[in-house]
Amino acid sequence: MPVFNENTAFINLCCQEGSEGSAFNPAKYNNQDYTQLKNYYMEKGRLFVDSSFPPNSCTLGDIPYLNNWEEDNVVWLRPADLMKRQNNSDEPTFCMDGASRFDFGQGGISNCWFLAALSSLTFSRDLMVQVVPMNQSFVDYAGIFHFRFWRFGKWVDVVIDDFLPTMNNELLSVFSKGRNEFWVPLLEKAYAKLCGSYADMNFGIPLDACKDFTGGVSMSYQLKQVHSEGHDEELWLTLTRATQCLSMICCGTAPKGGSYENTVSHNGLVAAHAYSVTAVSEVECLGSKVRLVRLLNPWGGQEWNGKWNDKSDMWNSVSPDDQQKRLKQDDGEFWMELEDFCDNFAMVWMSCENPNFTDGDLTCQWKCMIYEGSWMSGKSAGGDKSEVLFETNPQYRIQVATNEEKQPGDKNLMVSLMQKPQVKRSRTRFYPISFTIVKIPPGTPEGRLELPFFYMNSCVRESDYFIYERELVELLSVESGEYVIIPHTRNAYMDADFVLTVYTKY
Repeated sequence: MPVFNENTAFINLCCQEGSEGSAFNPAKYNNQDYTQLKNYYMEKGRLFVDSSFPPNSCTLGDIPYLNNWEEDNVVWLRPADLMKRQNNSDEPTFCMDGASRFDFGQGGISNCWFLAALSSLTFSRDLMVQVVPMNQSFVDYAGIFHFRFWRFGKWVDVVIDDFLPTMNNELLSVFSKGRNEFWVPLLEKAYAKLCGSYADMNFGIPLDACKDFTGGVSMSYQLKQVHSEGHDEELWLTLTRATQCLSMICCGTAPKGGSYENTVSHNGLVAAHAYSVTAVSEVECLGSKVRLVRLLNPWGGQEWNGKWNDKSDMWNSVSPDDQQKRLKQDDGEFWMELEDFCDNFAMVWMSCENPNFTDGDLTCQWKCMIYEGSWMSGKSAGGDKSEVLFETNPQYRIQVATNEEKQPGDKNLMVSLMQKPQVKRSRTRFYPISFTIVKIPPGTPEGRLELPFFYMNSCVRESDYFIYERELVELLSVESGEYVIIPHTRNAYMDADFVLTVYTKY
């Protein structure tokens, strides 16, 4: 039977419960079975060492901020050994008093994009326990842990040992504010294993990590464009719906002067930096409604100092109930007005298990189909519609059934095209990708469609632009009927693997 979740009104027709790669039965990354490995090392009375991601310089990678002398002084320690060197007599714990966005701060790796997404993840308990199995501990300990991520259509279970990179008896990368809590550094190591190394986590966008934490729907918005076109109302409604749906929401500031260095501006914001959106709220100030956005800097400090900051006198002009929202700790979390948010941040990304946050229709249902495919030179890499080989591209025929209550303009089809990395994350070259959608007239024969068909029938979605990113997502309004979706690169003969995900509302 298809997976159906009444809370999300979502039917996944591909990842059926119990099938390998589903949330209930993730595939074993590198064919490593966590349970078998742990039992083996427990019986032998030994601690696990992960030969596929060993505690050495290859796993660390070439981190730009470390010179050769510093790299040579990186020491890999298990949590208990690290705490001994810190003269900490407490016992190491996996997760203490529940996971929180305040549990950690960014370290020496430029992975604010990953940590901003992780902060957002802590708001959804269901997703949190899916990614971070909470039945792990340092009791019945064998030096082995595991975490789960959604990777290109399937959930995978990633096994690691608990050797962590340290320098001067401190964690080199993300640090736990609790000093003896290690779920975040261990999770970071598991994700670094997926990326190829710790260095391969340098720089990125939160959308990638959000996708890998949810396997759901991701959307991005250019804030300055939204604001300049007068779409603040629509943006606010989308942010409100997204928070109500427990979506993961992150945002980022633009680079300053063409440099991706994290310089601190006069207003306290960090350039070329990712933040998480942790709440939105509307307050009444001096007789007017003010829309506020709450953000968190993954550094664990360094906050906005403009209007509505923690010490702003503007909080004195709101009701006593609203004054309770005022943040009084230097923990990296702060409020700012929606207009300032649009002026100072370049992008906002939202990710949720299902598309409902896009239009607020929480009563509808969505069907999801996931297709894995490839572009292969001389066979199925036909380029865009101007190429004579266009018909050789992969073709996917789908049916869209429109609800009778559908209003004109209602979005009822969402398409995601994601290309898989070819090598390690930091060395991946993404091709320019797009997709074309054409409605199929009744009576058209089954099977592949040839080139004349695409010239004789108008496109519902024309590939008029391409992106050089991991994922392209588009939300459309279409009539009921049959359609063909053709994912493609700009030019022919480009070899790559991809995942096409199609969501249809009914």
